[in-house]
Amino acid sequence: MKGFIGLTKRNIQIYFKDIHSVIFSLLTSIIVFVLYLLFLKGTFVSAIEGSMQGLENLVNAADVKMFVNGVLLVGILGSATITIPYNCLTTIVKDRERKVDYDILATPVKRWQIILSYLTAAVISSFVMTSLILTAGLVMLAALGNLHLSALNILGAYGIILLGCMSSSAIFMSIVLFFKSSSAAGAFFGILSAAAGFVIGAYIPISQFSSKIQTVCNLLPASQICALLRNTLLNGCLDEMNRSIGGIDNGAFAEAIRQSMTFNASVFEKSLPVNVMCIYIVLFTFVSLLVMIFLYTKVYKKN
Repeated sequence: MKGFIGLTKRNIQIYFKDIHSVIFSLLTSIIVFVLYLLFLKGTFVSAIEGSMQGLENLVNAADVKMFVNGVLLVGILGSATITIPYNCLTTIVKDRERKVDYDILATPVKRWQIILSYLTAAVISSFVMTSLILTAGLVMLAALGNLHLSALNILGAYGIILLGCMSSSAIFMSIVLFFKSSSAAGAFFGILSAAAGFVIGAYIPISQFSSKIQTVCNLLPASQICALLRNTLLNGCLDEMNRSIGGIDNGAFAEAIRQSMTFNASVFEKSLPVNVMCIYIVLFTFVSLLVMIFLYTKVYKKN
């Protein structure tokens, strides 16, 4: 186990020592934040206020703004659980490019420990980074108003981002094994960064897409991770707005917001409940791990 722990620490240090790599891994999150400041906040606020239809005087405007701020936080966290794990795993590509993997394979460390060290380092590094983002986001939002969050909600959010980091790391591990150069891995990261915000609904709610595109997006664990985060971080604020209405609309406003903001992933026009999404993500992660082990054995068979 000493070899596994040593390789894991080494992979973690490589990521955090490269400041440029850390910054670029947050590129999509930064883009989401900038777009939010420029126009997304006003767009989401206007959309929610438009859904009230005469209920404006009953709902506290501060709750609406806090809800939209929460939407921003979910978008930043969701994109981070995609881009950070991938960036961490590019260490594999760099090791192959520099022939460092030859030295690693020559050590007494077993191959399953080698691959697990890359995966574990990616999960730990991405979880630390996303946890810092979540903590900072919650502190900033708490300073702006009432989040209507319980301690259980907050703990649940940390658990969800851990699951998100694990699922993304397992998926991307199988992808980076096919790259033989850093330039190829960097090109894919550019595509990933551009697409991530749309796939998780950070720019535009997934509900605005056609049912087929919704299905494609929601089949990816990252989109369902964001749906789980919305249920955990935004439900309290939405419930507070619903209480302010006092049942005049029989809960129609809250239900409309849950559907439009994708609180439950829609797959083949069927809405998935929270427990089904959790099971799906876990199973998807497990299958990805099996594929990863198989591919790693094949890729490094010649060595």
